[in-house]
Amino acid sequence: MITASLTYPRESDEWVKTVVLGGLLTLLGFLVVPTVLVAGYLVRVLRGTMHGDDAPPQFDDWGSLAGDGVRAFAIALAYGLVPAVVVAVTAGLAAAAAGPGPRSGLVVGAVGLVGGLLALALGLLAAYVVPAAVANYAEQGSIRSGFAVGDLRPVLTSGTYATAWLTGFVIVLGAGLVAAVLNVVPILGTVVGAFVGFYAVTAAYYLVGHAWGDCRGLELHDGEGETGTERPAV
Repeated sequence: MITASLTYPRESDEWVKTVVLGGLLTLLGFLVVPTVLVAGYLVRVLRGTMHGDDAPPQFDDWGSLAGDGVRAFAIALAYGLVPAVVVAVTAGLAAAAAGPGPRSGLVVGAVGLVGGLLALALGLLAAYVVPAAVANYAEQGSIRSGFAVGDLRPVLTSGTYATAWLTGFVIVLGAGLVAAVLNVVPILGTVVGAFVGFYAVTAAYYLVGHAWGDCRGLELHDGEGETGTERPAV
């Protein structure tokens, strides 16, 4: 699956155009709208791969793409608010405990350490849940499905999803390391990193989509979107 995920973005005659567009949108992500469009593209990746479609989608039908992206962005933002709130509360408690004397310093340090570790743990948990939540939205088409515990729990606790998520995480991490190395040349790391990062996250969401389809027992489609063979048991 690792090899399949890394070749997936190239399984299209227009893959260069798709990667260039995705990289440019990623590079302009600070403008928010490009980030939303990339999120919409990843929804399409999930929607196709969960049904066994190994041909990557294209950047087209921009209105639909933006709609999917807004909903996926909202789901991710909702889960990300939890660790953000913990960070804010920790900062408030540390500020309240601040004062003269070494004892105050120890209290502030302890509060910061505990709060930081808790925020890190919750951040990793959110990063683990978000792809599955977006996949459930991609399958069912309702933003509420991104928070449907009954649908998410069996997938999130499965070895199939955990393996796919961890593999995808390693791929994205590897792309980040490549960008970091390239940063020795000013600007190069940022520019190339955007394209490598888009390629990597597309490969990672390929894995998540397949894992979601396996765990949910979804029907496989052929290349034209028609129902094809049954998904093998996992």
